[in-house]
Amino acid sequence: MPTNVVMPQMGESIFEGTITKWLKKAGETVQRDEPLFEISTDKVDAEIPSPASGVLTEIKVAEGATVEINTVVAVIAEDGNAAASTPATTVDAVKEAKADAVAATPEKTREPVPAPKAAPVALDAAKKEGPTPSSPTQVTGGTDVVMPQMGESIFEGTITKWLKKVGDSVARDEPLFEISTDKVDAEIPSPAAGVLTAIQVPEGATVEINTVVAVIGGSGAETSAAAPAAPMAAEKKPAATQPASAAPAATPATAQANAGTTGERQRSSPLVRRIAKDNNLDLSQIPGTGAGRRITKDDALAYIGQRGKSSGSAATAPPASAAVPSVAPSLAASAPAEISIPGDLVPLSKMRSIIAQRMVESKHTSAHVHSVFKIDMTRIVKTREREKSKYEQRNGVKLTYMPFIASAVVSCLRKMPIVNASLEGNAIRYHKNINIGVAVALDWGLIVPVIKHAEERSFLGIARAIADLAARARAKKLKPDEVAEGTFTITNPGIFGEQFGTPVINQPETAILGVGGLFKEPTVVTDADGNDSIAVRHIIRLTLGFDHRVIDGADAGKFMAELKKTLENWDGDIG
Repeated sequence: MPTNVVMPQMGESIFEGTITKWLKKAGETVQRDEPLFEISTDKVDAEIPSPASGVLTEIKVAEGATVEINTVVAVIAEDGNAAASTPATTVDAVKEAKADAVAATPEKTREPVPAPKAAPVALDAAKKEGPTPSSPTQVTGGTDVVMPQMGESIFEGTITKWLKKVGDSVARDEPLFEISTDKVDAEIPSPAAGVLTAIQVPEGATVEINTVVAVIGGSGAETSAAAPAAPMAAEKKPAATQPASAAPAATPATAQANAGTTGERQRSSPLVRRIAKDNNLDLSQIPGTGAGRRITKDDALAYIGQRGKSSGSAATAPPASAAVPSVAPSLAASAPAEISIPGDLVPLSKMRSIIAQRMVESKHTSAHVHSVFKIDMTRIVKTREREKSKYEQRNGVKLTYMPFIASAVVSCLRKMPIVNASLEGNAIRYHKNINIGVAVALDWGLIVPVIKHAEERSFLGIARAIADLAARARAKKLKPDEVAEGTFTITNPGIFGEQFGTPVINQPETAILGVGGLFKEPTVVTDADGNDSIAVRHIIRLTLGFDHRVIDGADAGKFMAELKKTLENWDGDIG
């Protein structure tokens, strides 16, 4: 009976995927769990294994196409002859399977194909021929390493990189592997000290939380047979960490990806290498901003934008086949504006799609109302100008305007907890803590890291938290819980020069503060005797977006009036 191959769910809030490469052609035999095709999201590229053994009879979705999850992308039919030959028991059988896989993928970096799970290959042969999945029965008395909770309402995670290989010693709390969600990349520390005796889940695989992904403990003798599994690998290990085997030929783009100017492997994904090949890029010249200096899709596209069209563009290159659309349109979704071509229809990137969905959901959920107040920031401006040099030397962090605003917001939220509340069914939840989200603009989208328990922090503590979270957000180094549990959000589009905006509420919160630009303006000033005069003052406009289901206009006005008073009469200790 034929088996339908569907586009898998790659994580919560991700509802589509782009097929970047078919690893098998129609008519070829495929084994269960053998890598069948590659897909891409905004954060991770992964190889998807075959759900059954048989013959790939039909490919329904071409390379470069983006489809929703559960869409049938191919069909595999049962094949008696193929099934009969599946349980290979010799090294020669494994070699033959690998040779067939290499011959079928001449345009891709050729990786060793793991032996079928049913193949009882001898230990010495397995060492020579490549990695085989480690088994939990090989290790006794070890500590299980599990997939951690990735954040509120997230029940699975993708392993994007193992930072240790089987047999390596690892210290407690030392980074062990990297995981990814649709928004956050994070390093997961080891729960115990010892030897990594087994890796149960390969790079690129997505598993539910609390799934055992590795085992720590045992002795070196126990680890000799335990090597990481290779199916679905999103990023391959450097040559130094691969088991001993003959190195297959690599494409020029991959060779460039494997050696930077310092001799260290320049890490990149199959999708990035595809972009490099299509655009004649030297990956060793592209600085990587991903974890471990990995070159991301956005790094490659940004490099293309800076370089201009001197090296050609995948969008203008002739297609390899009329039946297979170019992958360039799906990649251009994350490209900088300067490389987009007027008149082209460009799909949304994965992160852009998620942001769009969340914004529409918020507008449909909350009764949005906005209130704009004009704030005289002259006193704070003078304080900052006077203190900023000494402040940075003393505390190691720059003195910006955001800590003044955030500290004032915390003070006002203490006095008016309704603005720090959220709606749960037919009840209002008054939050015990004040968790301030600070929106950070990224080249590839937007993220809102959260300052937890802001009511317990000093001005300096808030300033340091803002600087730290913003820096790690841009470096994709945030931890999963650092983008969750916010109770009030501040967004600062004023850095781009706008007077004010009307921001969308970050669900499930009920209020958001938009910070406008800071401008010198002529203002009527009244002295202590009631005399009016016109003076040049530093003016900023703050906009409170609030959910009218929970917050009345009067309460919003009181909150903003208190915020205005606090900022205009600033006398707090800045540390």
